[in-house]
Amino acid sequence: MIVGLDIGTSKVVAIVGEVSDEGEIEIVGIGSHPSRGLKKGVVVNIESTVHSIQRAIEEAELMAGCDIHSVYAGIAGSHVRSLNSHGIVAIRDKEVSDGDVDRVIDAAGAVAIPADQKILHILPQEFLIDNQEGSRDPIGMSGVRLEAKVHMVTGAVSAAQNIVKCVQRCGLDVDDIVLEQLASSYSVL
Repeated sequence: MIVGLDIGTSKVVAIVGEVSDEGEIEIVGIGSHPSRGLKKGVVVNIESTVHSIQRAIEEAELMAGCDIHSVYAGIAGSHVRSLNSHGIVAIRDKEVSDGDVDRVIDAAGAVAIPADQKILHILPQEFLIDNQEGSRDPIGMSGVRLEAKVHMVTGAVSAAQNIVKCVQRCGLDVDDIVLEQLASSYSVL
């Protein structure tokens, strides 16, 4: 079971999905409640936000016929920033492995960001192997040097902490915080 939670300025929506045998996500429950605790995507009243989340979750649980224990929570607002970055690592064993890809993405993400921001996503744009451009999936390719061009998305630490705090006060765990615009793009593409 996968649960998404969109904590918006006008309403809070919880959506429950199950993965089918074909790998597709089937929506089995949805809950919605007016939101009064946010302004421009940022929590301004903890108690009002908690109340709205609880109501949306209860409605989704009722429709899905299950108990919800954790959610993927959305984040948005004017505090969200982005930047491009670049990382380089040596390829171990002369063939690109999952570990090499993880290391180069980590290297690209090792940039200084303001103390009041946290990294939400590191989105690989392109990989280069021995200066050859154009690879989107370098696993298994031969070479000695792997580079990654990435797009990083950051958000205000306090905004993320307040979302997590509201969700946890509802007795739920947060699986991850996801940029709402990115979640929307995945759902339609």
